[in-house]
Amino acid sequence: MPDVAVNLIIRPAVATDVAAIRQCAIDAYSKYVTRIGKAPAPMVADFAALVDAQRVSVACNDQWLIGYVVFYPVVTVMHLENVAVMPAHAGQGVGKRLIRLVEDEAVRLELTSVELYTNELMVENLAMYPSLGYQEFDRRCEDGFKRVYFRRLSGTRD
Repeated sequence: MPDVAVNLIIRPAVATDVAAIRQCAIDAYSKYVTRIGKAPAPMVADFAALVDAQRVSVACNDQWLIGYVVFYPVVTVMHLENVAVMPAHAGQGVGKRLIRLVEDEAVRLELTSVELYTNELMVENLAMYPSLGYQEFDRRCEDGFKRVYFRRLSGTRD
């Protein structure tokens, strides 16, 4: 399958993207509902408020939204809240391009690192983030979810 990330347009999300962002979250995260025992946080996020706060960027290919990322600075770090790709486009480099956007923005803002968390039952992510240069630094139970925290220092991309 070709690397669709080459032809992606990544841009800030606008209000008319909210329904597609919500659908992407549902499609990308629904496979985890049974494993976790409830809907993962991204499936119930207030995307309208996040878009209004300018915390969301979207990846589009031929006018279709195929992924999104929610991120924002917190003091000296960039918090990567959520990244999702439509299942039909998973494994094609879209998620990596969205994460790279977050990392680049952290460098541009002179922040120390990018931090994120994932659910400990999303075992695929526990392997993926270290492969992208992220290091685990904490585990916590928050809002009824067992979360694993990762960090990557700004400007340390391979």
